[in-house]
Amino acid sequence: MMPLVMAAAGEVHTIKTVGGEGKKRQFLEGLGFVPGTEVVVLSKSAGSLIVSIKGSRIALDRRAALKILI
Repeated sequence: MMPLVMAAAGEVHTIKTVGGEGKKRQFLEGLGFVPGTEVVVLSKSAGSLIVSIKGSRIALDRRAALKILI
């Protein structure tokens, strides 16, 4: 497993687990970041990511992307 922030752009990965506590974790899960879901990194810039998940594009900062393990 590795954090989502380390994924290369264009590769399809499956989410293994989502870290964090309380509201932060619930927020990520509400966006669709749940184990078993496929995610694709569309672009990376200065640690921030734009990802495609469940047909949506979502921007994540580095701290959030470090909590999502693929």
